[in-house]
Amino acid sequence: MANENGTWIMYGVDWDDPECLHTVDDAIAYIKEVGFLPLFKNEIPGFSLEERSVPEYWWCEDPEVDPWLWREIIASRGEIAYGKFFDKKAGFISKEWLPYFANYRRDGYDFDALWEDGKAPAKHKKIMDLYAEEKAEEEYYSNELKAEAGFGKGGEKGFDGAITALQMETYLVVRDFRQRKNKKGEAYGWPIAIYCTPEHLWGYDYVTSVYKESADDSANRIIQYMQDIYPIASEKQIYDILGVKAGERKSTRR
Repeated sequence: MANENGTWIMYGVDWDDPECLHTVDDAIAYIKEVGFLPLFKNEIPGFSLEERSVPEYWWCEDPEVDPWLWREIIASRGEIAYGKFFDKKAGFISKEWLPYFANYRRDGYDFDALWEDGKAPAKHKKIMDLYAEEKAEEEYYSNELKAEAGFGKGGEKGFDGAITALQMETYLVVRDFRQRKNKKGEAYGWPIAIYCTPEHLWGYDYVTSVYKESADDSANRIIQYMQDIYPIASEKQIYDILGVKAGERKSTRR
């Protein structure tokens, strides 16, 4: 998706194109096949859900064909991680590849250890405290998370930036999109994001299963795989979009 002279342009394919994904199940199968995929078009040609779907169907509100709704369905099924993983923009990481991204992005740190070593800001700690081990099953609406963590009027600033950074570091993912409920239990408004930890989805042992290898080894594994499936992608593009480069970590907090 690009803004050209004030007009948003969607890129994609025709329904009859062999690369077109026609259903959410097609999209899930493709993401599992390639391992990770941004939602929208980026510097790497063809490396997005946008470019493998029909542009006219975006935001048509038909879950059969609308990729914008597919992302909600994919998040809710819990088979693939969804969040702002790619240069602070949305996308998907398969269960198979999430441990490698977590090992690299976290540099082998659980969040508590990151905080103890002085490598995490206090505002991130206030959010992650809500997902402490004894509360590992917790899921929060984004507005609830903001309030519970002390952001908003008279409190901490920069909630959106903090949430984005924690997704980039793979400490949080979007678990679902749900409507809020009023006091009568009636749903209302647009569906909003529900956040949880990837450990809540797939278990601590699985998410941290490659902590035994170095962060740079995980980086090189991702880079080599990316170069195999998208040989057109340059090292700079891989670093810009995936944020992956052995021996270096792209800041998530600028």
